[in-house]
This record gives sequence, C-alpha cells and structure tokens, in this order.
Amino acid sequence: MTESEAREKMVAFARSLFERGLSGGSSGNMSVRLGDGWLLTPTNSSMGTLQAETLSRVDGNWRHVDGDPPTKEVFLHRAMYEARASAGAVVHLHSTHAVAVSCLADINRADVLPALTPYFVMRIGRLPLVPYHRPGDETLAEPVRELAREHTAVLLANHGPVVAAKSLEAAVSASEELEESARLFLLLQNGETRSLDFAQVKELRERFPIP
Repeated sequence: MTESEAREKMVAFARSLFERGLSGGSSGNMSVRLGDGWLLTPTNSSMGTLQAETLSRVDGNWRHVDGDPPTKEVFLHRAMYEARASAGAVVHLHSTHAVAVSCLADINRADVLPALTPYFVMRIGRLPLVPYHRPGDETLAEPVRELAREHTAVLLANHGPVVAAKSLEAAVSASEELEESARLFLLLQNGETRSLDFAQVKELRERFPIP
C-alpha cells in the first residue's frame, strides 16, 4: 500500500467511525505504519472532517516531519507499535459502550469482557484494563506497552479502547467488534448470561490466532 493509499484509507475509515457515532467531537485517533515512519490523525481534529493532505507524518524516530501536528496521544500509538512488531495500524476510540464498561467498579481488570461471542475471541481475545491516567499523561505509555506485549487491545479506565492490528481494516474491524461486545455486555447486566466455556474459547484461539 502506497502512502497516498494509506492517507485515503485513513480518511475514509475515520469518517465512517465518526458518522456511526464511534468517535464524537474531536475524540479518537488512528495511525498507520509506513516503510519509514507513521501517519497519524492530527491533534484536535474531528475524525469526520480529516483531509488526506494534512494528516500528520512522523519519521522512524517519531519526529514530526510533515502535515499538521500529531495527536497529543501519539505516545499511546508508539507504545503499541513498540510492543507489537506485527502491528500495521492502531485505532483509539472513545466509543460509548466501551467507555461505559471502563467506568464500572466491579469488572475483571485482567479480562474486562466475557467471551459472549466467538467474534470477540477471534478479533480481540482478552481485554485488560489499564489504570486511570489523566488525558495526555505520557506515563500512561508504560502500562500500555507492558500489556500490549500480550494483548492486541487494551481498555483505558474512564477513557476508551486502544486496538492494534496488522492492517487498518483489521484494527477498525476489531474496534467495532469490541464496541459491540461492550454493548452486549451492558445489555445483559441484569440477566444471567452464558459465556463461551474454556474449551470453546481454547478452540477459537487455536483455530483463529490473533497476530
């Protein structure tokens, strides 16, 4: 994929997420790995109105070299890429249901969402909760980096999910699946649920490993 194609894909996917309510206002950001650096959404930008030519470009040392200044949460993206060599893209959203789950007091911090559907297991696996840090606090990078060594996605407490995948398409798809799983989890809060059992989860993880 050329840089021009990557820019157009970022704009299209970002607009789609915005129009479906998964990234309101100027919240959320995404990035794509290039051969010699990364493309990122600019700081204080709306995912619904991005322009391909003004996307932020950073070099292999994460220095800003072109376009508008990068998102203030660039350190989240860097942490995910440093922990996951296979990652080709990272998506961070403030999607409503995932954020709602991140605010619950009694969730399992090591594995926030139960395996309600096979698709969650196939695209996310386990989802750990990262303790709360204020927005823009760069010390958040270290716990994210640590958890990302074993997980393709993390949930920031009172904030939102960060998802890495081999491609932008895969990262967006996994982010959408995470949000839908969070919505299902919240819908079922007052009812007794039947999650996939250990053997079913094991079979899915072996048959559909997440890169």
